[in-house]
Amino acid sequence: QVQLVESGGGLVQPGGSLRLSCATSVSIFSLNAMDWYRQAPGKQREFVARLTRGGTTNYADSVKGRFTISRDNAKNMLYLQMNSLTPEDTAVYRCNALGSDSVVYRGQGTQVTVSS
Repeated sequence: QVQLVESGGGLVQPGGSLRLSCATSVSIFSLNAMDWYRQAPGKQREFVARLTRGGTTNYADSVKGRFTISRDNAKNMLYLQMNSLTPEDTAVYRCNALGSDSVVYRGQGTQVTVSS
């Protein structure tokens, strides 16, 4: 069982930045990949970014060049640095982990609101 706890959300003005964190209960190296997803009110869940065990990253076109996914191996933490935020980035952000058992684990999410 893998537990994921997100933090770092909040209210930010357009053009601002936030860094989201996701703490894992297991060694981050034991996970095949970790993702960030988001879901805005009334919209479907949307893929944001992925970081594989090997270090490969993928981003949704909507966040490329603005968001950066990274990890701290020693702290078993996943991060999402979000810059140049717009109101369209407002959503609940969740981290997912693809375990070595091929099970997908999901966190509870953290709210990000971009508004002036």
